Amino acid sequence: MSALRPLLAAAGLGLGIATVREPGPRPAGPAEAAAAASMPARRRLEFLAGRRAARRALGAVGLDCGEIPRWGRLPVFPPGRAASISHSAGIAVAVARAAGPGLPLGCDLELRPLPRAAARLVLREDEEELLDDRDEPFHAGSRPTGTGWTVTELFSAKEAAWKALAGTGIGPPCLGEAGEGPQGLRPARPTGSLRDLRVGPAEDGLCVVRLRADPARAVRVRVVRVGTGVFGYILDPSPSLGPSAALI
Repeated sequence: MSALRPLLAAAGLGLGIATVREPGPRPAGPAEAAAAASMPARRRLEFLAGRRAARRALGAVGLDCGEIPRWGRLPVFPPGRAASISHSAGIAVAVARAAGPGLPLGCDLELRPLPRAAARLVLREDEEELLDDRDEPFHAGSRPTGTGWTVTELFSAKEAAWKALAGTGIGPPCLGEAGEGPQGLRPARPTGSLRDLRVGPAEDGLCVVRLRADPARAVRVRVVRVGTGVFGYILDPSPSLGPSAALI
C-alpha cells in the first residue's frame, strides 16, 4: 500500500494506513472511546485503526485532526476536514484531500478476491460484458488498457463511488460513507445496492461510475492491484460533468 503514496499524491490525495496489530491502540477522545466501548473486540480494533488511518491521511495533506466520532456508522469530521475509510483483512486505509470543498472522496480496499459468482450481487446484465476471467498481473498503480475487469475490481470501483456520491452532494443523500460534508451536513445511512450504480470504462484504464437514476452524477475511479487484492479510489467527478454540475 505504501508504494501507492506517490500515485495518490499526484491526484491531490493523502493516504493513511493503519493495522489492527499496532500496539496500544487508544481512542483519540471521549466520543471515540464511547463508540469503541460498545463494539466487539475485533470490530473495536478495526474502528480504531480506521480512525488512525484517517488522521494519517489528513496529516499527509497538511491537516491535523483530533478524534473522529460517528453518526450511525459514518465518521463525522471537523469543519474543513474529510476522509474516506476502508477496512480489509486487518488493514485500514483512508484517503483525504486538502483543498476543493465539494470534490468527491471515496476509497475501498478488498484484500480477499471475490468469486465470479458474486458478479450477480454487484452487476446488472448491461455491465457483465466488462468482466474478464483472466488473472493477468499488472504493476501497482496501473492496469492494462483494453482488458476486462475482475469482479473484485468492479466491486471496489462501485464501493468507492458509493461512498463518494453522497459525501459531496453529487449523489443522493442515501449513499455514502465519506463523512461530514463541507457544510457540516451528514449523509443518511446507505440504502439500495451497488447494482443501483453503473460502471463503464474510461481512458487510461480508469472507469466511470454513474448513478443509474441520474447518469449525470458520476465519478472517475482508479482501481489498482494490492497483493492479491485491489484498492479503488475516486479521482474526481467525471469530466462529462461541468464545474457547476459537480456541485449539484
